[in-house]
Formats: sequence, structure tokens, C-alpha cells
Amino acid sequence: MTVVIITIRSMHDPTTTRGRTMELTPSAHRDTFARDHLPPADQWPRLLPVPPSPDSPGSSGSSGSSGYPDRLNCAAELLDRTVERFGADRPAFRGPDGEVWTYGELRGRVDRIAHVLTTDLGVVPGNRVLLRGPTTPWLAACWLAVLKAGAVAVTVLAQQRAAELATMGEMARVGHALCDTRSVDELVRAGIPGLRITTYGADSPDDLLRLTDDKPARYTAVETAADDVALIAFTSGTTGRPKGCMHFHRDVLAIADTFSRQVLRPGPDDLFAGSPPLGFTFGLGGLVIFPMRAGASALLLEQARPAQLLAAVARHRVSVLFTAPTAYRLMLDELAAHPYDISSLRRCVSAGENLPAATWQAWRERTGLRVINGIGATELLHIFISAADEAIRPGTTGIPVPGWQARVVDRSGAPVPDGEPGLLAVRGPVGCRYLADPRQREYVQDGWNLTGDTYVREPDGYFRYVARADDMIISAGYNIAGPQVEDALLAHPDVVEAAVVGLPDELRGQIVAAYVVVRDGVERGETTAAALREFVRARLVPYKCPRAVVFLDALPRTPTGKLQRFRLRVPGPGPAPDGAGALSERA
Repeated sequence: MTVVIITIRSMHDPTTTRGRTMELTPSAHRDTFARDHLPPADQWPRLLPVPPSPDSPGSSGSSGSSGYPDRLNCAAELLDRTVERFGADRPAFRGPDGEVWTYGELRGRVDRIAHVLTTDLGVVPGNRVLLRGPTTPWLAACWLAVLKAGAVAVTVLAQQRAAELATMGEMARVGHALCDTRSVDELVRAGIPGLRITTYGADSPDDLLRLTDDKPARYTAVETAADDVALIAFTSGTTGRPKGCMHFHRDVLAIADTFSRQVLRPGPDDLFAGSPPLGFTFGLGGLVIFPMRAGASALLLEQARPAQLLAAVARHRVSVLFTAPTAYRLMLDELAAHPYDISSLRRCVSAGENLPAATWQAWRERTGLRVINGIGATELLHIFISAADEAIRPGTTGIPVPGWQARVVDRSGAPVPDGEPGLLAVRGPVGCRYLADPRQREYVQDGWNLTGDTYVREPDGYFRYVARADDMIISAGYNIAGPQVEDALLAHPDVVEAAVVGLPDELRGQIVAAYVVVRDGVERGETTAAALREFVRARLVPYKCPRAVVFLDALPRTPTGKLQRFRLRVPGPGPAPDGAGALSERA
């Protein structure tokens, strides 16, 4: 093994050492695809160390500048070290039916799965393993086992369709998949070349859980490097093509040792629950990484709509809740109609979209709880600006999480004065590393990560969200790329042109609105609109399906033929002449 040296150069940032050299330590990966496809050296963000904490098991005995040892397997830290610190009998995961997995039971199941991976399936360190299924303890166990075996976890959504899965599988060159048997059909239809799919939950001899029956209960984790890639998380960009975000083993611990440890501050007796699936890093952190790092437990729910969340909080006595602002608004209506006992809650976290001050205040008045607002990104793994308790200022996102720095800049990268809007730039112990993607140059500039959000920094240091800086639609906490939905619509034989934008919506923040030109003779009404929605729903995750369909004679364009999206966002009876009006589907 060799030491890989990367050099970070900054042309404008005086706080970054010009020509600073960083070393990637010798990798444990036999399959070197992930490290081989890291961004070029001059496109890396500047990384900051995790602030030291007396009770942090990862902040002592370090030989590297990150604050963690050079050899580090994050799954072993989250599982084995937690067992050593808190004991094997503490609850780790709970199911909605009352099933409880202790940390000892979880370790046994994880280690048996790791043995299956490395013996029966032939997975070697560095191989990419796709994980797909509803949010269950078994999916979390598979994720931990993949990392313990030194492989790279590629967790996708159970709702994603074959075309999306095929793209991600090709980009990450996944060779193996562990898939809940209820979610396997679409993965098979994706036709990912060379993919070996192993299901779990099926009553068959080759089912993953059956294969674990004769495996040892202990597995020694592969001694990965702290800077070996642990996971590839996909997020849709403004062009609609997903971007693979590569995160190291140390990054997994860094989000727990910054936002969770220093802002959320959970304890071993906390019970976490929430709505984000494990395919989103918001859910992966809030439902697996954070509770395990604290020796706490998590209630993993396959169905987590607002009414179901409230029922789960009441039944299981959840103390820490993760969900989006939309869900908090809907839960207020539920609480007004039904007497749920949510007195066990002590922490409520909101992210995924902007939290309006009115929602924060209404929740505070109804429950007595202050919602912890935050902004995170798949590129940076989790939340980097937030505030808790008395430090919360409703209407703002908060201040940089300890270990992170943030500023607001103009298009040239120069800081703008407080009170003026600009682009949010952040840096910390985790940074953007796209998988072989030229958009790395856009996201990382002069060592800072540009999140694509427009913000204002107030004179007191608090950051206030203004809007997205691009055409990304944010609906109920989900990021939706309009061009991807347009591509799906244009595949329909009756669609001539299509443009997709976000329109304001009181409940969801924005809804996906599709403006469509259909062929002559095709009815421009609800029947066609419903057919188009079903057509898109069969190809994309359901939340990307247009909730409003507007039929137009022509899309508004400039004389040179460029689409004028801003005209489609103008409120009023119709964005263009002869529009047939919005035909909405409200779920």
C-alpha cells in the first residue's frame, strides 16, 4: 500500500494555508474504485478538525489532524465500542410491533451478516454494496455489516424506480445488493450489469437471514483507514442526474461528534424516531448514527406519516424526534383532533426545508417544545448550522455547529456584508467529494462548500434562509430536480413539451407543477393529467410526481428558444396565454 498525497491550494482565502498538503493514509480497500474516483486534489474542500471533547472516544489518541486515529472502522466504533462503554443488554433498535434488539443481539446479527458477505458472497474491502428496503432494524444491521466488512455502503430508497436505480448502480459500479424481499422487483428491473442480489425476509434457502444461521456470532472488523470511503450517498442535482457523495469512515463519526454531541446532546436513555428513511443521510444520522454513538436506542418505523409518528411517540415514549417542517404542521392538526400523549418528547429536530417561524411558534405553544432547526446537505452528510434551547431564534436556521464555519458570499466568492443576501458557504470536518463528477468545481470553491442556498447573515451571527439559489424544488423536505421530472414526462407519447417548476404551497413549502404541451387531439383535462401522473409515478419516486398539471398551447420562450422558467412561477390564473389551468392532486 502507498500513501496518497493531495495538495489543497487556495487562491483567495487567507485563512487557508497556500499549498497545504494532506495525506491519505494507506487504504484497506482491495477494490480501489472509490479512492480512485475521488475528486482531483485541487478541488478538495478545506477540512477542519472535530473540536475536542472530554467525553469523546474519538478525540483522544489521535495521530491525524482530523481528530480521529488513522485506522478507524466507523461500524466497529458505533457497535463494538458502544457495547464496551454501555454494555450488551441495552436496547439498540425497536420495531413498531414492540420487538427490541439489544446491542448484543444487534452485534451478533451484524457480525453474522458480515461473515455471509465475506464468505458466501465473496465481498472484499472496497466493493460497493447497494442496500434497499423499508426502514427496519434489518436494513440498519445490513448497513453496519457492510461497513464492518470494509465494503462501501450505497443505501438507496425503497421507493426509487428502476431507471433511477440503474443510473446509481452504474455510477457506483455496485456488484452486490442486500435487498428486503418486498423491494426487490424494481431492483431486478433495473438490470444493473453484474449485480448479485441477496434478499432478506424471504422464506428461501439462499435468503440472507437463512445464510447467517451457521455463521459465527463475532466478526473482527476490517481495519479500514479513517479516510477510506465508507458510503456513497446519492442526491439529485439541478440537472436531474444524481451525484454520488463519497464520505469517509471518520465523517460518519464527525457528524455525531459535532451536531449530535454538541447541539442535540442525546443521552443513553433517549429513544429516537422519525420520518426520514435511511436512504437519506438525514435519516441515517438521526436514526442510526446519532443514537448508537450515544448508546441510545431508535424506533425504526416502516410507515412514518404524521399521525403514525404521533401514535408511535405516545406508545413507545419517544424522546427525540426527527422530521420535516411539513410533518410538524400536519401533526399540529392531529394533536388538535386527537389526545396523543407526547409528554415523553424532549427534543424535536427539523431539517430538509426551511422551518417557518409561524410553525415553530405554533409547535412551541401547543407542546411547550422548542424545535431545533437545522440545515444539512447530502454533500456534507448532515446538519452544519443549527441552534438549540435558549439559543434558538425563530425564523433563523441558527449559527454554525461547533467545528463548522459559515459565511455568505457573492458569486465571486467574496464575503458580503451582514444583512445582505448571498450564497451560503461552509466548511468543517466533512466536505463534498463527488464521485467522478465535474460539478465538484461548482460545489467546492476556494476550499469552501457552496450549498446552493441563498442566506443572510444577521449582525448577531445568526443565519437566515432566503431561498434556493437554483431551480431545485423543495417539497415537504425532499429535494426534487425539475429536469428529471421533465424527462419522465417527455417519455410519454402524448407529451410534446414539458417544464417543471416549484410553486408555493402553504403545507409543503412547494409543490411540483408540470406545464405540458400535448399532441393535437389529446384531451387537456383531468383524465390526461391523472394518466401523466401515473406515468411519472411508475418511473420516479412518488414524491417527485407532479401535484399540479397545467396544459398550455406553448411554453414561454425567448426569441432564441430558451425556456423562460420565471414566467411559469408567476402567481395568477395562468402563466401563459390559453393555459388550461392547474389540475391538482392532493395527497
